[in-house]
Parts: sequence; structure tokens; C-alpha cells
Amino acid sequence: MAFEQNVEELERRRRESELGGGQQRIDRQHSEGKLTARERIALLFDPGSFQELDQLVVHRSQDFGMDKQRVAGDGVVTGYGTVQGRLVYAFAQDFTVFGGSLSETHAAKIVKIMDLAMKNGAPVIGLNDSGGARIQEGVVSLGGYADIFLRNTLASGVVPQISAIMGPCAGGAVYSPAITDFILMVKNTSYMFVTGPDVIRTVTHEEVTKEKLGGAETHNQVSGVAHFAAESDEDCLALIRELLSYVPSNNMEEAPRVATNDDVNRVDAQLDAFIPESPNQPYEMRELIKTIADEGHFFEVHQHYARNLVVGFIRLNGYSVGVVANQPAFLAGVLDIDASRKGARFVRFCDSFNIPLLVLEDVPGFLPGVGQEYGGIIIHGAKLLYALAEATVPKVTVITRKAYGGAYCVMNSKHIRADMNYAYPTAEIAVMGAEGAVNILYRNAPGNREEKVAEFKEKFANPYIAAERGYIDEIIEPRFTRRKLITAFAMLRNKRDRNPPKKHGNIPL
Repeated sequence: MAFEQNVEELERRRRESELGGGQQRIDRQHSEGKLTARERIALLFDPGSFQELDQLVVHRSQDFGMDKQRVAGDGVVTGYGTVQGRLVYAFAQDFTVFGGSLSETHAAKIVKIMDLAMKNGAPVIGLNDSGGARIQEGVVSLGGYADIFLRNTLASGVVPQISAIMGPCAGGAVYSPAITDFILMVKNTSYMFVTGPDVIRTVTHEEVTKEKLGGAETHNQVSGVAHFAAESDEDCLALIRELLSYVPSNNMEEAPRVATNDDVNRVDAQLDAFIPESPNQPYEMRELIKTIADEGHFFEVHQHYARNLVVGFIRLNGYSVGVVANQPAFLAGVLDIDASRKGARFVRFCDSFNIPLLVLEDVPGFLPGVGQEYGGIIIHGAKLLYALAEATVPKVTVITRKAYGGAYCVMNSKHIRADMNYAYPTAEIAVMGAEGAVNILYRNAPGNREEKVAEFKEKFANPYIAAERGYIDEIIEPRFTRRKLITAFAMLRNKRDRNPPKKHGNIPL
């Protein structure tokens, strides 16, 4: 009987923990269009694989009546399981328990699984839904945040870290997601900000709503803080599962290969007419990406931010590849501050986790303007240059049309250690466009200006001088792009390159 009573007590405590803040608060969570922490965990992990840790942990606070309010689990579900058969660690904050607020023990639970993830080389997923630091605990809750921040920093570039914002995330709580590799937000139910609307109203007298200040659309379109905007909790968790399929478990491994029936020798004749004859006519770069990708699938990252640059993942012959591409359909594909930051961050993630890089280039240069100069385009543009120059993974470039000026150098040129550089016959590799060049070269010279423009185009608005110099390895017909890329990345699969020994470089931040 004693054993049976012990088991009954264990089950009672488990049930109490699983109920969280009680059915009334669970119902309120559902009424707001949000899932509970445990429902989210169930959707994230493979069925039946999740193993919970520290389910019976309770806080230690005695002040402000907290000694009479103890809930097993203390507002966060932590543990490990598998996603598509691979080991993953996760924590899910439970808003039904003290508003998901972070206490000393709440933080210790998160720290424990982060330490385990580092020891075992597996990704960490954070499902954030919290009112912030638990005020009743004062500085120990703040210390708990700092303990997490440190581990985020040490884990950066070692294991993938993904943050889903599935409710409020304010104050110091935003800095843990900010250090992680990818941030997903849910439309209409999640928000992030350092200071909320009430504080802003008091300090700066600005009127703003939570959604406008730090909602999913704001951080996906305006600030660039978030990488994905999900339609619902379910959509958010499905996106995390798909994202994980493109990345390795840690920096010592390769991303998993996925079987494909897409022919590696597939020829796409329509690509020969894909690039417009007019150098100023836009086209949709995503269509080119999808055409060359396995099964025509492109998993785009940062889709709504800095739309003049496109980044994301494809597979080529089943292997994961990171794509960085100028987008002629938006701002002519020019590089500006936001695009440079976006590209640099993505490149550094891919390089950290052994994911080869494909650069599709059609860039007229850097965006001119007082606002760009005052905003530091020199420094921000250098971030993308630094990231691509520093990267040691296999790097392949295809110049589809324009490659002008310094932007030619930055977009993975041969001179910054690109392994293979291809160009379409439509490529124009020059210091600048023909019109601008003639304006400078023949400013005061007599003669027919149109003839000078035609002469410049004949000499420079093509890929042949670069090919003669060896800066372009091969000029290819667009229809063979997929086959050429698959062959190139296969050749580079065992590439070994390294940077000079150092503690770390000083990227221009």
C-alpha cells in the first residue's frame, strides 16, 4: 500500500503541474487565440518523444504572499525530444502561471536544458510567452535573465538557437531572443519591445499601441528584428519544424540530406529568356531561385524586411544551401543599410553551421542618398563584405545581369574567396552603368554621346573581360544553371579553408 500511495502522490503532483494556472486561465489563453505551453510542445515535437525535466520544481520566494502561491513547474515547461527524429531541447513559458514571469527557479530550468544542449550538440528552441521578470523576486529574477543571456552567447555558432515569440516579450526578456539565430512571431498575439506604450507615453509623449510598437508585422517589416511572421501558433510551430530540417544539429555536423526525385540534370529552357533584354526592366528573382531548387521549393527567411535582398534556404540534390540574392523587382536590387545587415546576418549563420552559400547577383550598386550616408551605409555595407569574405563554407556566385562597382566586389566575387563564379551571357560587369560612365569619361569631350554609350556597352557591358581575367570561371547558358550548381557544390563538398588564428575578428558593428 505504501508504494501505491507514493505513486498516487506522484500522479497528483504531475496532474497539478500539467494543469498549470488552472482551467480558467487555460480557457482565457484559448480565447485569445493562443495555445498553452504543453499544447505547443506537443505540436513541436514528434508524437510521444518529449521528455519533461524539472516538472515538480517550485519557486523559493517568501515575500508578498508568494509562499502561499506555489505551482509545480513554476511557469515553464522544459525538456527534450525529437523533431523529425533528431534530438532537440526546448522550453515553453506558461502564461497561465504567474503570467509566465521569470523567477530564479524558472530561469534555472531554462539554463539546465541549455547546458545539456551544448554538451550534447543539439538545437535549443525557446517558446516565449512571458510578462517579464517576476517583480516579487527582485534582483534574483534579473540575475536569472543574465544567466540565460550568457548561455545564449556561448551557444551562438555552436548549436542552432530558435526563438518563437508567442505572447508578450518585454524589457530584459527581449535580449535572449535577440542573441538567438532566428526569431518567429505570431500575428496579432505576440509583441516585443524594450519599453511598452505606457512608458513611452510618459517619457516621450508618443502615442502608440502594442501592436504598432512591437507586433509581428512591425518587427518583420520595419525593424527586421523578427525573421518570420506566422498566422497562428500552429503555423509558427510548423515553421520551426521546417526550419530545423535545413540546419545541422551543431557546428560539427552537416545539415541532413533529404531524398529528392528531382533530376540533377534537369534543363530549364525557359531560363534562357528569363532575364529581360532591357537592363532596367525588373524581374522576380524568387522565380529563378525556385526554378533551380529541388521540387521548386524555397524556404525564405526575412521575407518582409529589406526586400531588395532575398535570403533563405533551398535544396540542391537533397543538400541544404543558403541563398543570398539581389531582387531586381524591388529598388532594382540595390544594396542599402537594411539589405546589408540582413544579408550579413544570414551569411554568418550559414558559415557557422556548415551550410554552403549560393549568391545570385544582379546589383547596380549601393543606394545613394544623404539618409543612407548619415545612417552609416559605409559600416553596414562593410558587414556584408566582411561576412562573405570571412565565410569558409563552399561559396558559389552566379551573375545574372548587373554587377557594378563596389557591390560587385561585395557580392561574393572571386577576390573575396568565392570558389566558383559563373555568369550568364547577359551579365554586365563594370565600375558603373554605361550612361553614368560616359557622363564622367566624356564630360567635356565633343562627339556623339550615343556612340560613346554604345562603345562603352560593347567593351564593358558583358562578362568577357572578367572571364578573360579568370574572375569568372565559366559563362553559362541559364538553362543549365541547376546542373552547374549541383556539380559545383558536389566538387566543393570536402572543401577545407580557414582564417588566420585569432580570438575573433572585429566585424564593423
